[in-house]
Formats: sequence, C-alpha cells, structure tokens
Amino acid sequence: MTTASSQTRLVTAAYDPLARMSAADWLKRNLFSSVWQTLLTLVTAAVLLRFFWFVLDWGVINAVWVTSDPDVCRAATGACWAVIVEKHRPMLFGLYPYDEHWRLVLMMVIYLVTVVVSLMPRNWNLRFLVPLWLVAAVSIGVLMFGGVLGLRYVPTSEWGGLPLTMLLFTGTVLFGMPVAVLLALGRRAPLPVARGVSVVFIEALRGVPLITILFVAVNVFPLFLPAGVQVDKLLRITIGIAIFFACYQAEVIRGGLQAIPRGQYEAAASLSLTYWQTTSRIILPQALRICLPAITNHIIAAMKNTSFVIIIGLFDILTATTAVMQDPLWRKFYVEAYLFVAAVYLFFGYALSLYARKVEKWIASGRI
Repeated sequence: MTTASSQTRLVTAAYDPLARMSAADWLKRNLFSSVWQTLLTLVTAAVLLRFFWFVLDWGVINAVWVTSDPDVCRAATGACWAVIVEKHRPMLFGLYPYDEHWRLVLMMVIYLVTVVVSLMPRNWNLRFLVPLWLVAAVSIGVLMFGGVLGLRYVPTSEWGGLPLTMLLFTGTVLFGMPVAVLLALGRRAPLPVARGVSVVFIEALRGVPLITILFVAVNVFPLFLPAGVQVDKLLRITIGIAIFFACYQAEVIRGGLQAIPRGQYEAAASLSLTYWQTTSRIILPQALRICLPAITNHIIAAMKNTSFVIIIGLFDILTATTAVMQDPLWRKFYVEAYLFVAAVYLFFGYALSLYARKVEKWIASGRI
C-alpha cells in the first residue's frame, strides 16, 4: 500500500503542478529515479562536498585574516585575507590622494543613497528625481574635484578605484539609454533618412570592438578639435562606452518594439493620437516591459565593461588592484585580492538582477 500510495503521489504531482510532494517523493523523482541518475547524484554530491571542504579549509579554517607581516601569510596553509585589510584603500580608491580618501567614502554614500531612493517606485516623479540628482551630482562633483570649500583640487587623471567604476557605469547608463531608445525608434521610423542613419550608426559601432572605440576617444578624437580646445579624457571615455552600450541596447529595444501587436498601433490611430503620443504612452512602455530581462543583462555587462579602461591608463577597481599587487611583499596573494574584486562585481551585478526581477513582479501585479 505504501509503494502504491507513493507512486500515486508521484503521478499526481507529474500531472498537477499544484500538487505538493513530500521531500522523499521529490528526492526520488529528481535525484534517484534510476540507477544511473542515482550514481550521477552520488558522484556530483561527492565532488561538491570535496570542493566545499577545500573552500572551507583554505578560505576559513587555515586562513590568515589580520596581519601586517606577509611572512605570517607565507607560513600559513590557507588564504591570506590580510592582504585585503592591508591594501584595501589603494584597491578601492586607486591613485586618489591618500589623505583625501574620506571624500570618496562620502561620495559613495551619497551615490548609493541617491540610487536606492531613485529605484523606489513611490519616488518615480520627475519633480522629485531631477532635483535629487542635481543635488547629488553637484555634491559628488565638489567632493571628487575639490577646489572649493577648502578642498584640494584633484584632476580626473588621479581618480580611480570603485568610485571611478561607479561614475563610468552611471554615465554609461544615463547617457546610453536615451540614445538607445532613439536609435531603436529611428531604425523602425517611417522616414528613410532616420532609418538609414540609425542602421548605419548601429551596425558600424556594434561591429567595432570596445577597445577600438576607447582608443579613438583617447587618441584620435583630440586630433579633430580646434587648437587649444580640450575635452576631459574621462568624459570622452564615458561617452565612448555609452555609445557602444547604446548600439547593443537599441537592438534589444527594437526587438521589444517588434513584439507589440499591430492592433496597438491601430487602436492609437483610432484615438487620433500622434506618432509621439502613441510611442511614449502606448508602444514604448510595453516594449520596455517585454525586453526588461535583456535590458538588465546589457546593463550588468556595461558595469563589467568599465574594466576596459585599463588600456588607456585609468585606474578602476580592477586596474588599481592589479597595480597594488605589484608589491613584491604581497604579490604571492593575488588570488585573494582578485576574489575580493570579483565579490564586489558580483554584489553589484546580483543586486541589479534582483531589482530587475522585483520590477517584473511589480509590473505583473499592476503596481507599476
């Protein structure tokens, strides 16, 4: 009877997604349903246990957490997390003057608070967001540049670390998203000129490596400027990455536009709405909702693409870590340093992914 009852529950669960299985039934169905699956489950479990034990032994049990003597780490059999404690300031803040790091800490607090507040649906009001970002931008500019209020002036060539990564990423998204929307709309526009320009722009820049665009922004673009006119290198790099991001994002948005049923356009035409009214109020919101997962994917990629600035001499968090690990006393423990950088990227990337999933749930529930 017990076996028959168990089989009945398994069959019911297979055909009824709402049916609840016990833990034993779930294990039997998913992990031990046959001899080969049982063998595969046991082998996989053994490999995972061995890996987790290695990580626990190397990363926690035998690790060195705090010490200023690298010889202590060399004598240990585990990880040397002390290298992060010793080198975290140059890793996080790059070439920025050491005694001015408090400005960067305050800048990151202002930046993160502004971003978190802006991402809350109840604050999605231009009358609130525009002043908020203006105040935040002025505050961040004063802290980063200095030169006023008794603060030492620091040129962009000395910026680095995590604040530089944040600024590059924010500039890329804020500049790139509007351009991406315009390119996507232009590629589907009824005007041949607008459609042709958008196609040429997207295909030309999408087919060029990002490294090439950065080299052009740094070395070629200044040659076309009049004598005596200079554009800050950080601004040029930000615009270059933003344009590259916009070309890829435009194709994602175009896919969302193509997914809108023709009836939506006909309904708008029946209401005598203009092209821009139809686009802004009906078509574009639906398209952005459809392609939200792909948009999030490219935004996360844009954050990681900031590491390419290593080739033009800017010290983002990855480049700063690479430079710091040239210290011969701590060079042996580069694995721990790069794991720390990977954890920073993982934190921000995963936070963006979680927020995107939250937005999808809000949209599905009708909250936004």
